[in-house]
Amino acid sequence: MIKRILIKNATVVNEGKSFLSDVLIEDDRISSIDKSISSKHPDTRIINADGLHLLPGMIDDQVHFREPGLTHKEDIESGSKAAVAGGITSFIEMPNTQPQAVTIEELEKKFSRAAETSWANYSFMFGGTNDNLEEILKVDEKKVAGLKLFLGSSTGNMLVDDEKVLEEIFSKTPLLISVHCEDENIIQENTRKFTEEYDGDIPVEKHPEIRTAEACYTSSSKAVALAKKTGARLHVFHVSTGVETKLFSNKIPLKDKKITAEVCVHHLWFTDKDYAEKGTKIKWNPAVKTEEDREMLWKALLDDRIDVIATDHAPHTIEEKNKTYLEAPSGGPLVQHALVALIEMHRRGRISMEKIVEKTAHNPAILFQIKDRGYIREGYKADLVLVDLNAPWAVKKENIFYKCGWSPFEGTTFRSRVTHTLVNGELVYEMFKFNKKGKAERLTFNR
Repeated sequence: MIKRILIKNATVVNEGKSFLSDVLIEDDRISSIDKSISSKHPDTRIINADGLHLLPGMIDDQVHFREPGLTHKEDIESGSKAAVAGGITSFIEMPNTQPQAVTIEELEKKFSRAAETSWANYSFMFGGTNDNLEEILKVDEKKVAGLKLFLGSSTGNMLVDDEKVLEEIFSKTPLLISVHCEDENIIQENTRKFTEEYDGDIPVEKHPEIRTAEACYTSSSKAVALAKKTGARLHVFHVSTGVETKLFSNKIPLKDKKITAEVCVHHLWFTDKDYAEKGTKIKWNPAVKTEEDREMLWKALLDDRIDVIATDHAPHTIEEKNKTYLEAPSGGPLVQHALVALIEMHRRGRISMEKIVEKTAHNPAILFQIKDRGYIREGYKADLVLVDLNAPWAVKKENIFYKCGWSPFEGTTFRSRVTHTLVNGELVYEMFKFNKKGKAERLTFNR
């Protein structure tokens, strides 16, 4: 029997426009978008969306759900549940788990696990190292989101610091290459200097002076130059500095770009002034930097030099985060609060709703060539989010869904709320409550 959901009287935000419409979903796809759709079938579930905005679900191109090996922090099930509560219906997860996804065998184990437990649609990055080129060349670009390279410090063997190997990877793989760019030599030298100066007890406020704009730009400019030299398809993750924005162009359509960039919610929200209050809870790599950097990131995002907004959701336990600066790991949980944080910025006049949808749904779909997702279109998968822009709520421990149980946004009042999330036509989340898990799917790619 065909399952039907009819969303009535929503303000649809899609492809640069906002307009009142009904949307009919049949099974896992959008079957009709029209000003007035009647419910002819008695089994149709009707959602009254008066006063609500209907958006295509966010596609988060960078999360760390910590499975396998680090599941005391998060796992695919808990991370994806928090994601759908935050309006994220598809995610791309990173390879630096334990064991790392640097062989086809380990990568496919992650896909198998997600098929069993994920609440959101999923894909995974394959990890590059100094010595796994043979495995990289086995990856099917039609089935995997892309290749992730850490050009700054990472766990285990995932720091790719052999320039000869790097050029060989860029030259030979057809995969989209996503990179974490920070220069390891600069970071290590700065860490040594501040360790001596503070006798090992470095204040967290010095984080952006250790992982500096220079460290970011030195690495990202080399990656961009190498991509231009080899013709590789390069995507620079979590741009955090103003100077890096000059590396990217808005002169050609996104579908034709060979070099693209992402910015994360925390780099658009926080600045170095927030370390005094938030401490290691906002210790990320790359570091949250100055107000001037944040302003330049916003400018590049809005003029389309930066193409995508993501979360880099990377949770750790509160016990781990409460350690001293040198011992506290970098990263924090964000998937549940990313969309409402962006809408809060909309309420402050920073960004339009149409631009939020473009950067969080349309553009990831274009950039990764994801099939039938990222838009509200007839025939597309029904990955949809309803949001009430006038429903204030405060972030507190009782309404945080992360396995780690904390958020850098604790104490923040957001004026918008995700009211419903649909994944492949299944209503999986409704008003702070989870319904039965639907059938999340492995992302496929038009490549």
